[in-house]
Amino acid sequence: MALSPDELAAVVARDIPDGSYVNLGIGQPTKVADHLSADAGIVLHTENGMLHMGPAATGDEVDPDLTNAGKVPVTELPGASYFHHADSFLMMRGGHLDVCVLGAFQVSVAGDLANWSTGAEGAIPAVGGAMDLAIGARDVYVMMTLFDKKGRPKLVPECTLPLTGLGCVSRVYTDLAVIDVGATGAVVRETFGTTVAELSERLGLPLSEGASL
Repeated sequence: MALSPDELAAVVARDIPDGSYVNLGIGQPTKVADHLSADAGIVLHTENGMLHMGPAATGDEVDPDLTNAGKVPVTELPGASYFHHADSFLMMRGGHLDVCVLGAFQVSVAGDLANWSTGAEGAIPAVGGAMDLAIGARDVYVMMTLFDKKGRPKLVPECTLPLTGLGCVSRVYTDLAVIDVGATGAVVRETFGTTVAELSERLGLPLSEGASL
């Protein structure tokens, strides 16, 4: 059975190495914060200028001045610090992040990323800090559905939408499978309610099967 966004976020959180400095992109990736172990030593960075960001805020915890980059109210953890937007981007571009988790419209089997524009006429582009994160983080994970609302694959041989970065994605987390991408092609690490053969047929892509995570 396909995973829900919250179930998928828990899978992503499970795989982030302890002690990592991590940026979570706008949208579904922010759910990962709610599933991180308190004793894992993972430090969350948000591009609007905060380290040691905690899970989403609820009820009396909500402070309209304390949000992530997607303007969602969040909590702060012990040791939280705040800094200028420019300093935040220096951290992103300077290779100080171990992992970033981004959404995407398309990812190629070579690890190319398209996540800032659908290419549709009149669509509002949303570059944000994705280009900086894509080239600055040591590992780029993408969290997305494997197929769009029209049933079209989002893991593709080559991206047809405007690119964010080339060869930058190392792993794709989807509702149906976890797939490593890069120079050696697409390697399925884990499936949810389906098989590698079924996914290969639906995607129209050659998929190899790797060791489980």
